[in-house]
Amino acid sequence: MIDSIRRRSILAALMLPVALAGGCIVPDQRHVIDGVVLVAPPPPRDEVVGDPPAPGQVWLSGYWNWVGNRHEWVPGHWAADRPGRHWVPHTWTRQGDGWVLKPGHWERVRH
Repeated sequence: MIDSIRRRSILAALMLPVALAGGCIVPDQRHVIDGVVLVAPPPPRDEVVGDPPAPGQVWLSGYWNWVGNRHEWVPGHWAADRPGRHWVPHTWTRQGDGWVLKPGHWERVRH
């Protein structure tokens, strides 16, 4: 039994560098519990929007995304408008002791 445990420990220690070298990095789970991020997102960045590059384009604002073990800014961009729909931006909402990202999406306009 002890040999079996020792063998598994040695195998795990040998596999870690192989996994890391191959790009298989396990994210730091200390900041995420059951999909809830325990680190508050920073304030949104100010973005220079300017004029649309073409008629019928709408601005989809940037947002903070949780990647690995930190927030990373995803810049806004222009997209084709969808008639009868409006863009609902990405938003972080409080959930218990943490935060959950609700993805941006197109929503039907209600009359």
